[in-house]
Amino acid sequence: MRRTRIELAAVAAIPNLAEAAARAARGKRERPAVRAFLADLEGNLGSLAEAILSGRVPRGDYRAFRIRDPKPRVIHAACFPDRVLHHAVMCLAGPVLERTMTDTSFACRPGKGTLAAVQAARAAIQRFPWYVKIDVKGYFEHIDHAVLLDLLARRFKGGAFLDLLGRIVHGCPAAPGRGLPIGSLTSQYFANYYLDGLDRLLLEGLGVRAELRYMDDVLWFCDDRDQARETLALVCDWLGAKRLLRLKEPPQINRSAHGVGFCGFRVRAGALLLGRRRRRRYAERRAHWESAWQSGQIDALGLQRGYDAVRAIVGHAQSGGWRRTNLARFPAPEL
Repeated sequence: MRRTRIELAAVAAIPNLAEAAARAARGKRERPAVRAFLADLEGNLGSLAEAILSGRVPRGDYRAFRIRDPKPRVIHAACFPDRVLHHAVMCLAGPVLERTMTDTSFACRPGKGTLAAVQAARAAIQRFPWYVKIDVKGYFEHIDHAVLLDLLARRFKGGAFLDLLGRIVHGCPAAPGRGLPIGSLTSQYFANYYLDGLDRLLLEGLGVRAELRYMDDVLWFCDDRDQARETLALVCDWLGAKRLLRLKEPPQINRSAHGVGFCGFRVRAGALLLGRRRRRRYAERRAHWESAWQSGQIDALGLQRGYDAVRAIVGHAQSGGWRRTNLARFPAPEL
């Protein structure tokens, strides 16, 4: 495997840091920490460059908070200088990882996403009679640092750069030697790459009919139940031995004609329906915007924009009947 050399000087180059700061600040320029950094952009970028070259980054300052989307999660938001650092690293390393990954991985990648994933699932359901669907138990918190850094060392060279990657990976562990913080840009890339070997195992080693993955949610298709069971057993063994991970129980084996829940949708050969996750998300966000309007936090135009955002959650599914039922049960406030 040919490795790509990345030097710290390239990470610390002012044009690279300026691009990274612009990406990190996108949509967040009014936050106090971002405003303070941008107010002395030249000085702060110079200080960050010196810290990168001397090995004094990342700072490792994270702000933790909880969300429910749809299940409870703890998000760790890095301080803004570290977010700039993460973007500076991935400006160089991200395209390398992107080129190495299979087209069947859909999370956090240009031109991919949930809609592309469910469209690929629908196409496969129409062609192949059986499927297996799995997801990993506590995925981000169980990613092993030693395994991850070994995978990255097979892709990159440059001792100082690999040391920087090591400090980033070790910066916010869920437990000693394992775990990546949900909410960091580097975590998205590293977690996605961590299971690239599984994509290749299924497609090249086990010869399944089709496979697709959205982070740790994996779906593949087989000709019959026996092949589905056999490949599932081999995947379980591989995950335990090669990635030190376990599956969330129970995995699903079913006929494609019955449809499959994937990325918040219920995917069938002849229809794309709303799953429970998207119905819940729609109801929660609609209630949020209506409450904000009733309390005077937004005006009627803001409420309309909120409704537009809410409709986008369900817009690609055949959801008209369900939305009418939801509106009848929970009428909109009078303007």
